[in-house]
Amino acid sequence: MSPSSSARGRGGSRSPTRGYGLTPWSRALVDVVERTATGPGGGPDGRRITKARSYFRDRHVQGLRILAGRVSASVRGSQLDPFDVLITTRPVDPATVVELLRARGSLGDVMALTRGEQPSGLGDLLVPTESADVEADCSCPDEAPRCIHVLAVTYEIAAEVDRSPTVMLTLMGTDLPGLLSEISDVSSARPDVGDGAGDADADARSGRLPSVDYWGTSASLPPLPDPPRMTPLTELDPGELRSALRASGVAATDVEETIDHLGDLYDALHDPIS
Repeated sequence: MSPSSSARGRGGSRSPTRGYGLTPWSRALVDVVERTATGPGGGPDGRRITKARSYFRDRHVQGLRILAGRVSASVRGSQLDPFDVLITTRPVDPATVVELLRARGSLGDVMALTRGEQPSGLGDLLVPTESADVEADCSCPDEAPRCIHVLAVTYEIAAEVDRSPTVMLTLMGTDLPGLLSEISDVSSARPDVGDGAGDADADARSGRLPSVDYWGTSASLPPLPDPPRMTPLTELDPGELRSALRASGVAATDVEETIDHLGDLYDALHDPIS
């Protein structure tokens, strides 16, 4: 039986391979946490990290709750009862973030966030950069600061940030309405700084939201493209594909199975079941 076949359930289907750390902000979070997941020699603890990745892919993390500066979850481990994980972060100050963005002329980064982007300027002020920014506690007997269960929950958080960058705001103790409110307050407090009408640079200098049609409500969208049918997996460089899968969190032993699964997904897209 092939590895691809053995991974199928009784109904002939299988769970899709999961990824995390696919975007800059979530990757930065993972790097900060993994950096302190050290082994006896002081380097990264490959055993813990590999096991945590397996827990993430197999959905051992349950009840994930991401609140302002606080994340809780339970993780099914080697014992009958799950372990409880609590992760807290050093919160950012929304007023300081907005003031620094305004000084850099980068208030548009906040609006970019509403479009699902992860602007680097905002990320520099928001994303954890050192281990002290992220503290964790777990009910398991492992006394390491970054046990398997803490790592697995971190990967779940990273996957949520991949799906919605505003999750990073919540993780760091703020939210989008809070940042927008601070921008509005700055604008009201600085009425004497230029008129900036229709001028994005002047808006940034004065602390107002850039006057840009971000939503494209006045734009006439072009028709969707009609690309020719192709089999992407045959067009990709095999080595680069494997490297990309490994970078997304797929274990080395699961790469071939994942490629098979991608092939099945492309087949389903080409020949959907009616």
